[in-house]
Amino acid sequence: MEESKEGTSGNSAGHYNLQAELQQQYGLLLDKSQSLEDRLEAYDFITDSEIGDTPLLRARNAEREMGFRQIYLKLEGGNPTGTQKDRIAFAQCADALRRGFEGISLATCGNYGVACALAAKYAGLESHIFIPAAYHTRRAVEMEKLGAKIITVDGDYENAVEASQEYAATTELYDANPGGDNTSLQLKAYGEIAYEIYDELRDAPKVVAIPVSNGTVVAGVYKGFLSLYRRGKTSRMPLIVAGSSARKNPIVHSFLLGKTSCEDLEPGSIRETEINEPLINWHSFDGGLALNALYSSGGWASDVTDRSMLRLAKMLKEKEGLNVLPAATAGLAALATPPDPDTLQNDRFVAILTSRK
Repeated sequence: MEESKEGTSGNSAGHYNLQAELQQQYGLLLDKSQSLEDRLEAYDFITDSEIGDTPLLRARNAEREMGFRQIYLKLEGGNPTGTQKDRIAFAQCADALRRGFEGISLATCGNYGVACALAAKYAGLESHIFIPAAYHTRRAVEMEKLGAKIITVDGDYENAVEASQEYAATTELYDANPGGDNTSLQLKAYGEIAYEIYDELRDAPKVVAIPVSNGTVVAGVYKGFLSLYRRGKTSRMPLIVAGSSARKNPIVHSFLLGKTSCEDLEPGSIRETEINEPLINWHSFDGGLALNALYSSGGWASDVTDRSMLRLAKMLKEKEGLNVLPAATAGLAALATPPDPDTLQNDRFVAILTSRK
């Protein structure tokens, strides 16, 4: 954030300087002589100022290109590290701080690690981040600059999660991995996306389309809209739609086969590319919850090719001036190919773009 001239001149009686206030709260947070209550309040201030309230943009040029009446894009790249994962990272670090942990442990292939490293730095916590040795994420340098301790693990992401969980248990660190005791906290954090969409549209859209990997975002957004609907805030539940890399995601694969539970893929069948890396896995930790969201809302799931994601990312850059990772368009790609074409007629639709480039 830029400081205003008034905020730096010293002649700004009555002018509120957010940047200075953030620095003050950060200093208070790191001062362990302060009470836990005061430190948590400081962390809440930083979280409220920095996380969420991402833009919801009506994409008129994309409407013309894709044949929608109204398509809105929820730009999660507006979060500090460029993805929706800042939401759960900050929520979990607040929980760790509240419960007296000295640090957090987690596995990542990139984006989640940077989000947790930043959140931990603000909270004054250590971050221990496990990365599969076979993955070459360019964001590891960012994690280290934010003070994270990087541990490489032989095997894939699922192996890194297991190693991180064991490390958390033996060293008494907060386990910030998906699929554990903190699932409800993660779902609540992602539920905020639904509340923000409602705040802008004043009702639920016809469809909310989301890229899917572990399934936590899909399940959280569904839970958020379900809460709004039950409280009478919206007139309907949106159809939840998920898109992921073709034949490389258990949630989409299980849905397309009509399975009632999320079934793992063969680990050896998964091949990472530069495009699909944020989406692929053989086991989705919150896959059952995401699959339930798809079925309960009457939505659908689609396999998406690297070529489709590249094409949509290029279109969004040229037509809307948005610079997003191709993988972030997987939900939009799934939205564009509904089982029934009439679904897309004369209504409002939202696609969540989960990361900027």
